[in-house]
Amino acid sequence: MTTKYLPMKYFGFIIALVFISCEGQSQTGIVGLQTFASGFTSPVDLEHCGDSRLFVVEQDGIIKILNSNGSVNATPFLNITSLTNQSGEQGLLGLAFHPNYASNGLFYINYTRTSDGATVIARYSVNPSNPNLANPTGTILLTIPQPFSNHNGGTLKFGPDGYLYIGMGDGGSGGDPGNRAQNIDELLGKMLRIDVNSGSPYDIPPTNPYVGVAGADEIWAIGLRNPWKFSFDRQTGDLWIADVGQGLYEEVNRAASTESGLNYGWRCYEGNTVYNNTGCPVQNTLKFPLLITNHADGFCSITGGYVYRGTQFPNFQGKYFFSDYCKAQIGMSDASGNATFSPTFSGNNFVSFGEDSSGELYVVSISNGTIYKILDSSLGTVETNKTAFNLYPNPAKSEVFIQNLDASTYVSSVEIFDTNGKKLFAKKTENQPITSVNTEPLPAGFYLLKLTDNLGLTVAHKLLKN
Repeated sequence: MTTKYLPMKYFGFIIALVFISCEGQSQTGIVGLQTFASGFTSPVDLEHCGDSRLFVVEQDGIIKILNSNGSVNATPFLNITSLTNQSGEQGLLGLAFHPNYASNGLFYINYTRTSDGATVIARYSVNPSNPNLANPTGTILLTIPQPFSNHNGGTLKFGPDGYLYIGMGDGGSGGDPGNRAQNIDELLGKMLRIDVNSGSPYDIPPTNPYVGVAGADEIWAIGLRNPWKFSFDRQTGDLWIADVGQGLYEEVNRAASTESGLNYGWRCYEGNTVYNNTGCPVQNTLKFPLLITNHADGFCSITGGYVYRGTQFPNFQGKYFFSDYCKAQIGMSDASGNATFSPTFSGNNFVSFGEDSSGELYVVSISNGTIYKILDSSLGTVETNKTAFNLYPNPAKSEVFIQNLDASTYVSSVEIFDTNGKKLFAKKTENQPITSVNTEPLPAGFYLLKLTDNLGLTVAHKLLKN
């Protein structure tokens, strides 16, 4: 095979790659996934508490600690399996750590109650003697009856104002038969906002839109169908809501964190299309989506993520990441709603994203219990005549990641040679992929990186460490 080399510089590395140029890609990046941890049972949420740990929420009622090296603590952080049950869209659905968790040890969970399926928002605390263990009992702050088993929302987030936001679905069934999302006396089909730092068990922020007038005081926004995942941009404070659609469209909404009393339009509209406008307010009083995906294109249930504010992948800066349960692609949108999509990552059903304390992003697959780290693979693709791999450096340290693009093949041997042909490094595995190469011991200079896949096919590439 004739090999052509194209040098591309990125954070201290120049890697010569085969067949693909990065021209035109540097402004957007290409989404790559690296397995960070696996073996979870129905994971539905991933949160951090301000340190290096991640907390994986499993739908059956367990929260596990995922460490920065990918290991998982044997003892769960919290177990409430006696209080909730995993059934369809029910179970333990959300987790939020108090902004002052480091000093007060408080966190909040959202689950559906075993006895009747009602949504419960509860406050828990960490064991003062063991930071990896929560106290087993909590205090219920809010209980919201659910007329049906689906459309429970589930996400909890503290906003930049320090208040706790709660995404509530419209109560379920289909088509919002009780017209709850437009009813300002109902908590279903809403974004709620409460003050957990005062009151008993909570207080109402004085700037909530229905304080002192008709309507439930907890409401921040109305007209949502099932805001399964929402998040705040840690830089601008903007609120991004991914609202699961009915039968035709999925939508992403964006609003400034100070915009209170918005009406997102359900059940009057699904996306930008009239669904049931009986008794609805005039169109120009509604907040319409920033972007829409169509079920005709294979989408079915949107999974909202985060605006990237990390430092490892500059091409992703300011882009909003999202996905869909039925279409295992990662979408990236700019602030105007212009979206691009990754290739399909087969074998996954993405139901949540996660953001670590540094702003790096992860995505959660419920179908195989895997947590992936999101990486920029825009350096290019290396190929043999049978398979292909993405190569990209980790700018945080001297390391090159290897991502296989075909589930049946992977790199099983890595060798590094100097310019005189002397072998400096060799690693070989049996029945498992090599996903990274540590170049820390190498002095600055040119090298040859030789990769061999599990089929015995080999490809070599130039590497410059500077």
